Amino acid sequence: MFDIVFRNATLIDGTGAPARRGDLAVADGRIAAAGGAIAGPAREVVDASGLALMPGIIDGHTHYDAQLTWDPWADPSPALGVTTVVIGNCGFTIAPCRPADRDITMRNLTQVEGMSLAALREGIRWEFESFPEYLALLERNGVVPNVVAFAGHSSIRTWVMGADASTRAATDDEIARMAGLVREAIAAGAVGLGSSTNEPHNGEGGVPMPSRLADEREFRALLAAMRDAGRGVFMLTKGSTTTVPFLEGLAADTGRAIIVAAMFHSNTAPTRVFEQVEQMKAAQARGRAIVPQVSCCALTMEFTLRSAYVFEDNATWKQAMRTPQAELPRLYADRDFREGFKRDLVEGVGRRLFNSEWHRIFLREARAPRHRGLEGRSLADLAAAEGKHPVDWMLDFALGEDLDTLFVAELLNSEPESVARLINEESAHVSLSDAGAHLTFLCDADFGLNLLGHWSRDRGALPIEKAAWKLTGHPAALFGLRDRGTLREGAAADLLLFDPATVGRGQRRRAWDLPAGASRLVAEGKGVHGVWVNGARVVDRNGPIADAARAGKVLRDFAGS
Repeated sequence: MFDIVFRNATLIDGTGAPARRGDLAVADGRIAAAGGAIAGPAREVVDASGLALMPGIIDGHTHYDAQLTWDPWADPSPALGVTTVVIGNCGFTIAPCRPADRDITMRNLTQVEGMSLAALREGIRWEFESFPEYLALLERNGVVPNVVAFAGHSSIRTWVMGADASTRAATDDEIARMAGLVREAIAAGAVGLGSSTNEPHNGEGGVPMPSRLADEREFRALLAAMRDAGRGVFMLTKGSTTTVPFLEGLAADTGRAIIVAAMFHSNTAPTRVFEQVEQMKAAQARGRAIVPQVSCCALTMEFTLRSAYVFEDNATWKQAMRTPQAELPRLYADRDFREGFKRDLVEGVGRRLFNSEWHRIFLREARAPRHRGLEGRSLADLAAAEGKHPVDWMLDFALGEDLDTLFVAELLNSEPESVARLINEESAHVSLSDAGAHLTFLCDADFGLNLLGHWSRDRGALPIEKAAWKLTGHPAALFGLRDRGTLREGAAADLLLFDPATVGRGQRRRAWDLPAGASRLVAEGKGVHGVWVNGARVVDRNGPIADAARAGKVLRDFAGS
């Protein structure tokens, strides 16, 4: 007897093959049969007429490392069609971590990933020190989606070097110890190593995250440790000085696949991302697995001037990062600070998160009722109306509202034609949701529904079969996930049932449900009728099922050499 049979579904199998009408049967957490009319009794029959059934979405770029210790759901991802989350991206992990380093680890995450320090301090269950112990904790607690974990370069560096991790290059002995931790993590079930050389990635007070201090010797040694272990993917959020030829050299020397984030389109340097993608394609032609990681979402962030992440790669703004909250008003009123900020905005345009596109920053919410009529207008427009530079207008206005003004910035990926070109690149890994991070001003956990609805159905940028492959079969192969990402007999029954006519992104709402009552933005999807993880239903058309089994697995066994 089957556990479940889906009747009359449009089956989109995750390989890119044409969709077909048919049934699909599940038994013991796996797909028992797919296609055609399936005979035989079942404990549950799901009428999928008019609906599409595809493998569950694999979200390859999340930051749920801390959240999973208190929230086995990795909320809101499962309700948005995600059945597997990949954590540890950029190397911003919480393991390995000694008790003495816990506070700085949390304070750095507060800065670099926009997480509430109070929530981290109250929420994280520190029942581990090593990376293997961290995976064991997740398994003991249980997880709703499957979890794939990168070992984190910054955490490894901190374990070996302590406070020096963010200040200097490592010695040969320290590099050897780091390589040993990489081997330990791979043996325990890490999918690879996550790292970052990206300039905006700063910890508390604007100090660089530890991996940014790594030199070529260190990177080569850590990738060689994966080579010696026989497997492992290198995930890097690339800074402006890290070149594709350098990464190709690493791939050539170590045989490791390299995923390169974050390949967004910038209006102020419109050709740069495509030039780098072409370099990666040329490297692929030479047998190097260098994969661009792209997004199908515009990078939009909400912020106040209490913590303005969008400006943090500006040299002058780093003063604000080092300034206590109570002293920020004095700094923002200082003319030298303002002039330095303006000057730095002019220099190096096209290589920063924010590049003076003031027409793309808007007043989202004003604190004072008398200002509500200004909401929705751009800072370029508001500043021009008063004859001010946008920097002066923004700082003056925020100071007048005790820094509680909420702004929203449209930063990258705002040109539809360019985004369509990126997501259609055959080797491009569509991901970059950042789910679990930047909780106060960003939530792109619904990126997969956006690809299926907006980009495939509404814009016709790619067929729905290719969109589904980009979300399932392609990342499964990239990460070496065994028996996942396709609708075929014997594969794990990670499934998404949806309405092709309505699937897409829903509203954003603010929830105060984190530990310590901290707030976050939460995405709500449209058109999702059900999500199954390893054959267990965790979401129905009304949302998460409260008493659903923690059916996910911590995946430790990966294909590939």
